[in-house]
Amino acid sequence: MSNEAGDAVDRIVEQWRTERPDLRLDAMATIGRLGRLAALAGPHVDDLFARFDLSRGEFDVLAALRRNGSPFTLTPTALARTLMLSPAAMTSRLDRLERAGLVTRAIDPDNRRSMRVTLTDDGRARVDEAVTAHVANEERLLAALSATDRRRLDDILRRLLASLETP
Repeated sequence: MSNEAGDAVDRIVEQWRTERPDLRLDAMATIGRLGRLAALAGPHVDDLFARFDLSRGEFDVLAALRRNGSPFTLTPTALARTLMLSPAAMTSRLDRLERAGLVTRAIDPDNRRSMRVTLTDDGRARVDEAVTAHVANEERLLAALSATDRRRLDDILRRLLASLETP
């Protein structure tokens, strides 16, 4: 289903077509829409996490621990790699989560040079509540698309991500 009136990206692309008719602008339109989608959906996601007194980044750490399964423990290095963060950024998030009582850090008994980060019972309860609300929020954000459209879009985005993630 298309919008005959167009959207903000159509208007921007049309301006560029007028000024630079020599350029093929299909890629600009696609990337522009992906960027606008992230910018418009982001505040809805951030607001939801704020209801659980979490930032998006803090939720990501708790979610990585939770979905790893019992005993809900990972090293800071594994967490940083999973979340594509620098060690400094991971330390900052872990400091906040530990102060809030949502994770603990302890020396790894198998490697005393390493730490283990473990989800606390409070952390598990918080992330379980937050992820339930998050999934419902994502469903709401995608409600304009049919199930078929969502599967098709997901397949396309998966292919695009794979092409960009390949070294």
